[in-house]
Amino acid sequence: MKYFLPLATEQLKNLRTDMGLAKRYKAVKKSLQFLSRNPRHPSLSTHEFTTLQGPNREKVFEAYAEQSTPAAYRIFWYYGPKENQITIIAITPHP
Repeated sequence: MKYFLPLATEQLKNLRTDMGLAKRYKAVKKSLQFLSRNPRHPSLSTHEFTTLQGPNREKVFEAYAEQSTPAAYRIFWYYGPKENQITIIAITPHP
């Protein structure tokens, strides 16, 4: 089960409604599907993002929605707060 923080919800909405970002929205949507089925899916290249923590000091992870693309999109998330839940913090281009 996925839960989106307000920032991530807004970022996903902006991707969905901006026709210039349609290809990126498709990639993010596919990655979110992989993430809900298997957070360690090889195409996500999931790894811990050590410079962020969740609100209760949870480990934050970064998953790739795109690779080898300028400003490729990333999904930042952590496990919880409920069992079998993933909380999406942000969906943003890589700086």
